[in-house]
Amino acid sequence: MKRISIFFLLICLFSINRSSAQQIAATPPMGWNSYNCFGSAVHEDEVKANADYMAEHLKQYGWEYVVVDFLWSYDNPPGSNIGNPFQLRLQDGSYVPWLTMDKWGRLTPQPTKFPSAFGGNGFKPLGDYIHSKGLKFGIHVMRGIPRQAVWSKSPVKGTNGITADMVADTNSKCPWMNHMYGLDMKKPGAQEYLNSLLELYASWGVDFIKVDDLSRPYSNAEVEGYQKAIQQCGRPVVLSLSPGETPVAQAAHATKYANMWRMADDFWDNWKEILHMFDYAKSWEGVGGPGHWPDCDMIQIGKLSKRGPVGEERFSRFTEDEEYTHITFWSIFQSPLMLGGNLPENRDFELKLFTNDEVIAVNQKGANPKQLYKKDGAMIWYSQIPGSKDIYAAFFNIGDDDKAVALNFKDLGLKGKVTVRDLWKKQNVGQYNGSYKQKINKHGAALFKLSPKN
Repeated sequence: MKRISIFFLLICLFSINRSSAQQIAATPPMGWNSYNCFGSAVHEDEVKANADYMAEHLKQYGWEYVVVDFLWSYDNPPGSNIGNPFQLRLQDGSYVPWLTMDKWGRLTPQPTKFPSAFGGNGFKPLGDYIHSKGLKFGIHVMRGIPRQAVWSKSPVKGTNGITADMVADTNSKCPWMNHMYGLDMKKPGAQEYLNSLLELYASWGVDFIKVDDLSRPYSNAEVEGYQKAIQQCGRPVVLSLSPGETPVAQAAHATKYANMWRMADDFWDNWKEILHMFDYAKSWEGVGGPGHWPDCDMIQIGKLSKRGPVGEERFSRFTEDEEYTHITFWSIFQSPLMLGGNLPENRDFELKLFTNDEVIAVNQKGANPKQLYKKDGAMIWYSQIPGSKDIYAAFFNIGDDDKAVALNFKDLGLKGKVTVRDLWKKQNVGQYNGSYKQKINKHGAALFKLSPKN
């Protein structure tokens, strides 16, 4: 009898742990990232201002992550927007610029940009501030271990005598920013180094890490290493892989070890890039689901490039119709929704786009999005609504002239009368038999809920 009780206890504990793991990114993560508006040069007060805006205006709709993007350990010179400063070597082999780093070879926030980090506090004060708003805190990190840690032979925390130079793969380098070496995950101490990173991030209250230079080329061993480190850090942390193009051939691996991964390279406010994203999404059709989401990249709406990284400071170059297409497609495809513009500068139109609860429900509550057709400048994607016979359907005019986009209900298995609800307008259009047609502006979109009467 005692053996049976222990057996059932173990089964229960396994079920609890498994259930807990599935709760991480059970729906596509929603939040804000500093990259598109501040590049490498975001400051603590600006992060807080965006968190304040999100807490006041967006949190009630499901927006929750506030993510500090890259180079938070780098002291940008005043007025500099350089986003990927290459390190140079001095006569003794040391590196300049020298990134802020602790004795264990782990990068820490630069106090000039993040004053609350002064005195070894790291990101904990900022994380505490964001959590006090009822939000979650995220950071960007580069894959691997700092070259300066390798040069200085920084000890690896949690090991006996292993140093950074003993775990680095000096042949594994990021082609666009030379601050890091990859980790040779076969070497003793490599996993311990990642474990020490996640231990540090957990102490800061980090809920989300975007790991860069991990998907192109795809680094299987390091992806697994980060997930193992997350599992031992004692805190649920979303793992986001960046940038794309993540190989579709790695779909099973990414699904198992990551919560989201980039399908494409950096996305910006250019119509041609939206057209390309449709093709990327089609190649990843059927892969996304609770805990694992193909990522279209950040939402390019609002005030962009205040300090770089691409082009002059501006509001999005998308037209209003293109912005509707942008949000509509990210929603129907169930991409993570990460806002890229400086939120405090949002106008009424941006706020309207981000606070339509019926549109957000398509992203958060839909299932199994698929392309129905793409032809003659028109496209329709649809998704199921679990526990319901209703269907979400997104109509797109991807041509250069206004046109009608049509849907035959039988193509979605719908029979009889169907109630069509316009989700952007939040109103029922009417009941229809057999088909529905909507005229849409060029580069525009419409989003509907289709409800069969029987």
